[in-house]
Amino acid sequence: MSTGTETQVGIESLLGYIREGRIMDAMKEFYADDVVMEEPAYGKTVGLAANLEREQQFVDSVAEFTSFETPKVMVGENSSAYENSMSWKSTDGQDIQIEQVAVQEWRDGKIVSERFYYATS
Repeated sequence: MSTGTETQVGIESLLGYIREGRIMDAMKEFYADDVVMEEPAYGKTVGLAANLEREQQFVDSVAEFTSFETPKVMVGENSSAYENSMSWKSTDGQDIQIEQVAVQEWRDGKIVSERFYYATS
């Protein structure tokens, strides 16, 4: 079981990795082997290996990250959530921006469940 302090340190560290562009490192460091991630665009992806594969496809589609801002971060005993806006230039030259909320459930210092909320149209 994670304490609020462990969860606070975990989410702050996770967001630091993302700001540094270390998304794949963050996945390996902060996500449990049995993690379930859910996004409106992809549905549920079960297990770290499947999520690493999906996330690598995303990373490979990015030519350059241009911003990652988290104006709100909330932490509970075994949960966290953050609001963010992120923008990047894709490998096909498109400028993309997304605003989303991510909600995580933590166990033993690792994320076991993460769900993203964002508009798909």
